[in-house]
Amino acid sequence: MPSPHRPPPQHRPPPQHRPRPPRRRGIALPPWLPLDGFILGLIATVALAALLPAGGRAATVTDGATTVAIGFLFFLYGARLSTREALDGVRHWRLHLTVLACTFVIFPALGLAARGLVPYLLTHPLYTGLLFLCLVPSTVQSSIAFTSIARGNVAAAICAGSFSSLIGVIVTPVLAALLLGGSGGGFSADSMVKIALQLLAPFLAGQLLRRWIGGFIFRHRAVLRLVDRGSVLLVVYAAFSEGMTRGIWHQVTPGRLGLLLGVEAVLLAVMLSLTAYGSRKLGFARADRITIVFAGSKKSLAAGLPMASVLFGAQASLAVLPLMLFHQMQLMVCAVLARRFAARVPEPVPEPGSEPAPVAEREADELSSRQPVYGR
Repeated sequence: MPSPHRPPPQHRPPPQHRPRPPRRRGIALPPWLPLDGFILGLIATVALAALLPAGGRAATVTDGATTVAIGFLFFLYGARLSTREALDGVRHWRLHLTVLACTFVIFPALGLAARGLVPYLLTHPLYTGLLFLCLVPSTVQSSIAFTSIARGNVAAAICAGSFSSLIGVIVTPVLAALLLGGSGGGFSADSMVKIALQLLAPFLAGQLLRRWIGGFIFRHRAVLRLVDRGSVLLVVYAAFSEGMTRGIWHQVTPGRLGLLLGVEAVLLAVMLSLTAYGSRKLGFARADRITIVFAGSKKSLAAGLPMASVLFGAQASLAVLPLMLFHQMQLMVCAVLARRFAARVPEPVPEPGSEPAPVAEREADELSSRQPVYGR
């Protein structure tokens, strides 16, 4: 019996369970900040190379470490790329051919057309970097993330980014040899062998060993993501240190940088317009059009930086500057576009008893909820 000195216990309603917000891995920056953590790391690396460039014996050690880092980076690319997912996406061959045409045909054509801007708006080294920007493959992670945010065809974005990365390992060096000529640091049979050994061979080794190491890489993907981004930062430090020691930064003035940003803004606007208008004229559905817009108008910084280090050598610092600027610009613009696309269509509500989303789409949704979005 309850004590007469105590009131009887009252029935309390059960607490309402509120859904927890999704956990964000990594460093989450304020939404008003237009830079993500990786871009801040790149800026800090460039500043370090400007203040403390590697010279003498340190430069030799840095070059050796960069060579190893690039090989390991492309080994991870090969080990992470799912060949089964790529083969499953063959049924969307019209979409993939459209994205590949934008990446490796229309982009290079616009880059060649920009030759008329030299020397009025661009210097020849900056134009070389702009043309190289037009030759690198499309992004993977950020294209998937923005496609998921905009409620597009996520599975097609995964396959399109995988195809572009796979083909870009071979097509980008070949296009650079054909279009850049002597501007790329002197292409020859020896340089092509160097490209094959430093880029293609590790990539193929990762693909061959994926059967045995794919599970390990998936379980430790957070740690390995830091490793590959650290490799990219090392490549940036080596390239900009070489530029500082050779004094090539005296060739770039703030006015030229402003003109370069204007040219790249026009380039991005043209590609976004062409992918949006062209995909509509080709009769693609709305979800596929979103995928084409994001995958066909973007360029991979993580794949382009190591390639530039191999292709350009001592001239890599100026060659990668247009790519770094374009990367940040495309992230900011595509983030705004993805939110606008999503606002036009209400979010679908799953019916009771419906099957869960495929693994690829769940991973893409998880990726799109993270901050920052990295533009690989």
